[in-house]
Amino acid sequence: MSEHSAGRVLVGMEVHLQLKTNTKCFSPTPYRYGAEPNTLIDPVVMGLPGALPVLNREAVRLAIRTGLALGCEVAEVTKWDRKNYFYPDLPKGYQISQYDQPLCIDGAIEIDDDDGNPKRVRIRRAHLEEDTGKSTHDEGGAASRVDLNRAGAPLLEIVSEPDIASAGEAMRYLDALREIVAYLGTSDGNMQEGNLRCEPNINVLFDGGGKTPIVEVKNLNSVRNVGLAIEYETERQTRAYHERGQTMENTPRSTRGWDDDKGVTVHQRFKESEDDYRYFPEPDLPPVTITRDFVEAEREALPELPRARRARYREALGLSEYDAGVLTAEPALSAWYEQALAGPEGTRDAKAVANWIQGELLRYLNDQKIDLAAVALTPEGLGELVDLRAAGSINSRTAKDLFREVIESGASPAALVAERRLGQVSDRGAVEAAVRAAMEAQAKAVEAFRAGNEKARGRIFGEAMKQLSGRGDPQLVNEVLSELLG
Repeated sequence: MSEHSAGRVLVGMEVHLQLKTNTKCFSPTPYRYGAEPNTLIDPVVMGLPGALPVLNREAVRLAIRTGLALGCEVAEVTKWDRKNYFYPDLPKGYQISQYDQPLCIDGAIEIDDDDGNPKRVRIRRAHLEEDTGKSTHDEGGAASRVDLNRAGAPLLEIVSEPDIASAGEAMRYLDALREIVAYLGTSDGNMQEGNLRCEPNINVLFDGGGKTPIVEVKNLNSVRNVGLAIEYETERQTRAYHERGQTMENTPRSTRGWDDDKGVTVHQRFKESEDDYRYFPEPDLPPVTITRDFVEAEREALPELPRARRARYREALGLSEYDAGVLTAEPALSAWYEQALAGPEGTRDAKAVANWIQGELLRYLNDQKIDLAAVALTPEGLGELVDLRAAGSINSRTAKDLFREVIESGASPAALVAERRLGQVSDRGAVEAAVRAAMEAQAKAVEAFRAGNEKARGRIFGEAMKQLSGRGDPQLVNEVLSELLG
């Protein structure tokens, strides 16, 4: 870190979230990541004469759904505007966006600050617009290529207030947003595929009121790189303020790119102002009126969001913060856990079910490099296994052996236990006979134990369990062993 005195970091986030619709925002052409370049285009996207945009209703619904989950107010009337700028990947020479009447305003995302305390990051606005195409450049600028497949895909631009005060908070903000849209089903939120793109706006406020010029950083393709870029910019801006006197008053705001290989930001251009975009109302699209009934129907359909679900798991189910975090990281896993938790006679032991999922199930998925949808085991099947173990019908070894079988076959654990007579041996007479046989087989261990070698007891116990084919009730075996060893 610099030897210069540190200031207070101010970060506002601009997140472009690609919505999960079948077709583009203003035309009927589909968009999917990875398609052959320039195969998903149409006259509207290309801006050909006479081609007129038609609004995708589903894009509006998903944008409203996301805005409600962020606590935003939804406008009763919203309109469209042309944002004019000339890039090779924007064929029309303008982007259909929203300027002074955004769809959603005044929301917030709750995160934890660096001390672990709850903190609200305010959302200024979330507006709907169309995406641009994608330009790629060869090393050294020898050639540039334009792929227009992405042009026209629906985007929700979510703009926060500068409430984020560190790289860590910025990363948690993005993680929280990605979790929310995953639970809503409104976006894939995948930064590597470009359907969530983040541009942090960073500056530093010092004692006495001095403030560095705002810098917007682009080309960030991971949450980790967002954190690294903010840390680098904080250090760079602090040096520029103390060594060269750069402030908001004497230096224009700028756009910088992120060089992943070098771990630095690089100057691209000075930032345009709103006047440079020459906004004016889109003449080919009428304003949109949104009824309260429509909004309330979407509000009613919102699922329990991940932060609220984690709190419920901790407070109502008694899970640790770590367990609750693992089980809510993915909506599919959380739904699976909820189903496994629901037994025929009420809720099963929450911790027992959580342990099986975090231990055996996730380990299996990781080893096999597959996702949850690929396993044959059902949540109800895991619930049966938990019930059998809780009732003492099988011991832990038998339970793990069964798990390894039923996760691939999908068979009922209860049916297998009955069919193969795998139930735990809890008959005292049978256990006593097995312990006596074990003591005879391990006579030297018995002698060693009685001479004071406590570890010898484990060999006798193991032999007794072997006599019972691994199905003995461990507690009863230990009890009988203690009695017969004296």
